[in-house]
Formats: sequence, structure tokens, C-alpha cells
Amino acid sequence: MVLNKRYTHSLGAGVMKDIKVAVVQMVSGTNVAENVEKMSALVKQAAETGARWVVLPEYWPLMGQDDRDKVGIAEKLGEGVLQQSLSELSAQLNIVLFAGTIPLQSTDPDKVLNTMLVYDQGQLIGQYHKMHLFGFQSANESYAEENTIMRGLEVPELKVDKIAVAQGICYDLRFPEFFRAQLPFEVMVLPAAFTFTTGKAHWQTLLSARAIENQCYVLASAQGGIHQNGRRTYGHSMIINPWGEVLACLPEGEGVITATLDANQLDMVRSKLPALNHRLL
Repeated sequence: MVLNKRYTHSLGAGVMKDIKVAVVQMVSGTNVAENVEKMSALVKQAAETGARWVVLPEYWPLMGQDDRDKVGIAEKLGEGVLQQSLSELSAQLNIVLFAGTIPLQSTDPDKVLNTMLVYDQGQLIGQYHKMHLFGFQSANESYAEENTIMRGLEVPELKVDKIAVAQGICYDLRFPEFFRAQLPFEVMVLPAAFTFTTGKAHWQTLLSARAIENQCYVLASAQGGIHQNGRRTYGHSMIINPWGEVLACLPEGEGVITATLDANQLDMVRSKLPALNHRLL
């Protein structure tokens, strides 16, 4: 057995005291242009609060009538109206924009990459292609992302404002080993579009568990409401601290929540209960 090296973390006194963040919740529809307009308005609203980081939800550009609709709007990396709008907002508002997910073209013409891009003052600084693909079957609901999405192959690695950030997308939340593979980090960012059924059962429990076990802040941006295509998403976008406490939550509907990430509180949690240093595997 190979034991884990002692863990050290970078977010602390002397690196950064506080950072204000905003999480956007949407109820995206079937019209891409309308979704872009709503996204832009909400990001501007978030920036007006003084937030340095803004997080968008999964699938914000389109919740189509058919799962394959997103294939038709997929963009090449570095090209297209979706990426242009995100980059311009980040530059105009002087923010770090964790851009939820947009569909990017893949090597399979029938599938997209479900990708979170990260922009800092207009510059692309990170990208992560969703790895775990959601599948669910019940009497009333059926989902199979593998039919329209190509699985990502690389575990992400990102630093923003000298802060190590773990990234995941929706269904990734159910796989704790995926986030442990990204250690060390201080903040976890997770755009999502949880179904109402699975969200009501597991969403907050899973988010709190990831925050507690990794002693990190969690920024979870969700779709939240009844969409034009009839689908209902759970919402409850949240910001959670390293002790597992919910700092802000928006149950349903479009809107913005904010909180301040306090480096001193993170240091206190990790110092009083140094569980990450106690890991053996």
C-alpha cells in the first residue's frame, strides 16, 4: 500500500483573504438567442453585486425539445456566438466566468462534448469535457446522455486567482473519487441540470458530502424549474462552506445568489480537523 503524501493547501492567510462569488440559476428554453440574452442579463446582475467569480449552469444555451437538438448548435472550440458572448461578458465585466456547459463539436458528428469553459477577463483559461454521462430510467422518465454526448477523457486541473479549483459537471457529483483525483483544491465548481426526481432525493446530500470530505467551498449552479420542453429540473443552486453549511440557496426560478469565500474559515476548518492530512490512500 502506498500512503498519501501530506496534504498542503494554497488558499490561506497571505494568499487571499476573501473573494466574492455569484452562482446563476436558469430555466433555459428551446430558443438559443433568448437563452443567450437571459444568460447575459443574469451575469451582469451577478457582476453588479461585486462578484469576482460567476458560475453558470449546465445546458444554459439550450434545453431542446429533443436531446439531439444540442448537436445542431455545437461549436468548434474557439469559434461561435456562444463562446464569443461568454468571452465578451467576462472581458466587459472584468470577471472570471465559469461558463456552465456549452456543446462543442466532437470527433463523432452525432455527438457533442458537454464542456465547461472558464474565462478570465475574456481569456480562455480552462476547459473540462464532462466525463460521467447520466443515465436514468423510471416509469415516467428516461435519460441516456451517452446517446448524444462523447465522454471526456481528462481529469481537469485549474488555478484561478491563485486558488486551486476542482471542476465537475452534474452527474460527476456522484463520484467522490473523481474529485479526490483533483486534490489539492480549495473550491469545487459544479454546473448542473439535475432532474427534479434525483435532485429532490440526493442533490443537497451529495453537495454537502463533497464539501465536508474535501473541506472545500462548493459552488453549484443549477437549472431550476419547468422548461418549455416539459422537463422539470430541481434547481436549488447552492454555495456551501467547508463545514458543509449552506451559505446561499435559490430553490427554483431564474436568479443569482452570492457569498464570500473566506480563506480564514477554510484555514480554521482544515487546521482544527486536518482530515486531508490524515488520508492514507
